[in-house]
Amino acid sequence: MRILIAPDKFKGTLTGAEAAEAMAAGIRRVLPDAEISVQPIADGGEGTLEAVLAAGGERRETRVRGPLEDAVTAPWALTGTTAVIETARASGLEFITPTSEAAGNAHCYGSGELLATALDAGASEIVLGVGGSAMSDGGSGALRALGARVLDDDGAELPLGGLALARASSLDLSGLDSRLEGVQLRIAVDVQNPLCGPDGAAHIFGAQKGADAPLRNALDAALSRWAQVLLDATGVDVQQPGAGAAGGFPAAFLACTRASLEPGFDLVAGLTGLDRKLAETDLVFTGEGSLDAQSAFGKAPLGLAERARNLGLPVLAVAGRITLSDSELSAHGVVGARSLADTAPSVSAAMTDAWRYAADAAETVLKAHLATR
Repeated sequence: MRILIAPDKFKGTLTGAEAAEAMAAGIRRVLPDAEISVQPIADGGEGTLEAVLAAGGERRETRVRGPLEDAVTAPWALTGTTAVIETARASGLEFITPTSEAAGNAHCYGSGELLATALDAGASEIVLGVGGSAMSDGGSGALRALGARVLDDDGAELPLGGLALARASSLDLSGLDSRLEGVQLRIAVDVQNPLCGPDGAAHIFGAQKGADAPLRNALDAALSRWAQVLLDATGVDVQQPGAGAAGGFPAAFLACTRASLEPGFDLVAGLTGLDRKLAETDLVFTGEGSLDAQSAFGKAPLGLAERARNLGLPVLAVAGRITLSDSELSAHGVVGARSLADTAPSVSAAMTDAWRYAADAAETVLKAHLATR
């Protein structure tokens, strides 16, 4: 039997590759001679880089400015002339302690430095996976790393960070890297939040970055100001679905480049040749940390299951926890599922020894599936 194991990350416990390794161990207890292939999947956020590297991308590393100035080493990938960048690797939450000060001052300058490095490498297409960001600066930091200047009423350049945008008056694009005109920027998003407003970047995602309610209001006002500055400079209204992802990162590039927003799972699936791999398999395993109501809205595992179902392939799922009913899972193509929470003696044990219980869950769900054939 040919089995494709294609999980997303189990956030906080296992990477996609680690989850796949665990599932493979459980599968081999039941089918020791199975022909197993592995392809981690992602919805365009964290895990995108891992998925592309697993599909043969070349790993690169660049030293860049982190979201609060400390330098960080950010990995990225090059596959042919396509560069793949995760903003979280340069400007992510992992590099800050979530406080109001950090939330107001964090920026994505380092993500812009990665873009410049990709251009230096000759990339003609750049895929940006956004998510897990520390900043709420509307992409202004990255734009500035590429030569733009954000000015106040007196023509002085503003400090980096989202809160400073409250004093933004104009945008000078005369020094913007001209190579951006010849490259296609594809931004992978899995949310539909606008840049600002009650459903915008600051109000929906600010709390996880450390912003209290007053600061979220201030950041939202600053991003609204930034949207007006972008409109004045480029004629582009960036208050559109998806522009609020990753602290509003897409907004700057929607206004100032030929960037496009694309559903994250579909974009990553295309980069990794997922459809070809599905065509060469008999059974699919997938999974993620939580299969829940949010999983139905563009998340990778159920997106994969639907593609597999269209090819007549059965899909089994392993997840940290599962709150969807069997009928809800079946509607997306999942014919069997098992959670680590149900396999382990406790939720704490499932978190502490996730690899072990992911293997056990894979073994259990595979035995149940084979018993029905």
